Amino acid sequence: MLAGATMAGAGAQSRSEDEESLGVKDVKRTATQAFGISVPKRRSSSRSIKRKKFDDELVESSLVKSSSRVKGPPVIEPVRCSGSEPSSSEKKKVTKSGMALTLPLTMVVNPAPITKRVKKSKQPLHITKDLGRWKPTDDLLLINAVLQTTDLTSVHLGVKFSCRFTLREIKERWYALLYDPVISKLAWQAMRQLHPEAIAAIQSKALFSQAEEGLLANIGSTSQPKLDVFQELLSKHPSVFHPSRTPKSLLVHWQLLKQYYLLDDQSVQPLPKGDQVLNFSDAEQMVDDVKLKESRDEVLEHELMISDRHQKKEIRQLEQELPRWQVLVDSITGMSMPDFDNQTLAALRGRMVRYLMRSREITLGRATKDKPIDVDLSLEGPAWKISRKQGIIKLKNNGDFFIANEGRRPIYIDGRPVLSGNKWKLNNNSVVEIAGLRFVFLINLELISLIKAEAAKMTPQ
Repeated sequence: MLAGATMAGAGAQSRSEDEESLGVKDVKRTATQAFGISVPKRRSSSRSIKRKKFDDELVESSLVKSSSRVKGPPVIEPVRCSGSEPSSSEKKKVTKSGMALTLPLTMVVNPAPITKRVKKSKQPLHITKDLGRWKPTDDLLLINAVLQTTDLTSVHLGVKFSCRFTLREIKERWYALLYDPVISKLAWQAMRQLHPEAIAAIQSKALFSQAEEGLLANIGSTSQPKLDVFQELLSKHPSVFHPSRTPKSLLVHWQLLKQYYLLDDQSVQPLPKGDQVLNFSDAEQMVDDVKLKESRDEVLEHELMISDRHQKKEIRQLEQELPRWQVLVDSITGMSMPDFDNQTLAALRGRMVRYLMRSREITLGRATKDKPIDVDLSLEGPAWKISRKQGIIKLKNNGDFFIANEGRRPIYIDGRPVLSGNKWKLNNNSVVEIAGLRFVFLINLELISLIKAEAAKMTPQ
């Protein structure tokens, strides 16, 4: 052993400065020679390397790997020895450093601890998966709901979790929180990390217990309670209500109870017995029509009264204009001779309408809004070629009828044209044609004969 040490000292004096970086390799070699431990060769990859590494690069890469894996004091210190022969104290240091080197090398080479780490990391996979589905907010909601209702079925129906859970999943989660120490510990740690505002929001969504709904049901449905009533209820029963309850939340829940007829003074009408089910028509017959009458709408009644007044006013105006009308237009039912009354002097009958002449002078033409006329020829047909005042029919004292043309276009009497400014006598059954519209002039001979007789009596006087 001593000869080996002297040979190692002589070899160290002959080394050059460039080979001092390989001290780790010599230290490993001396350690193996001293303790007789065989170090396995370093495994290299079978893949092709683009460029060959030099010796110093290989040493540096191995040093980086060993420093990242091996814990403890650095191993390079014993390598930097002086050029003199090592003493006995230095030999002891070398042997101690060799012992320190062999332990971490065996730990690096031995693959047993690596497999144990992999197994430990694989153990909580199921737990983390379960925690990923059940969030801390869901666990807090579940705990609050169970404490309020003590019924997992009510929790399944009334609580809205982050995702849809079945009743079986809710039961399994509740039992895991109670009896599984790993899951309960992890869930408790996750819930403690929640923000206080998130915790307050979750607690405000807690279900109402039967005792809370019993106190709220005592308030009458006919009353209209305010927030002061619910504040007083909270102060009287602090142990019954959840700490997160507010007067506004109690008011909202009381309105829901009233909507679904769950208050103490409310009752739901039972369904009719037997096979007959009440339908809409049966319910409509049972409704009292008197109760359905709407209240009087004063605005609507006022508008109806004003429109009624306008209509009555128009009717009065028409009644006042009736005596002024000198010609009445009636529908023609046939081509037979008309039946004249005691006031009709003559009639101008067309294809569609009949104009009755009840005054000694009437005007013919096309009526407009600003200029009314006695006989509106546009009722018979197209009158866009007829003047507004086309002509005048006049009865003289001797019983003769004359027509005067006042328009631009001629008037044809029995085929003879009467130009503008001229007159022509009308006989019984004379055909009058104005701008393509044809009429037959019929005279009430009995009335005209009476007029002639009276005129004859007045002449001798």
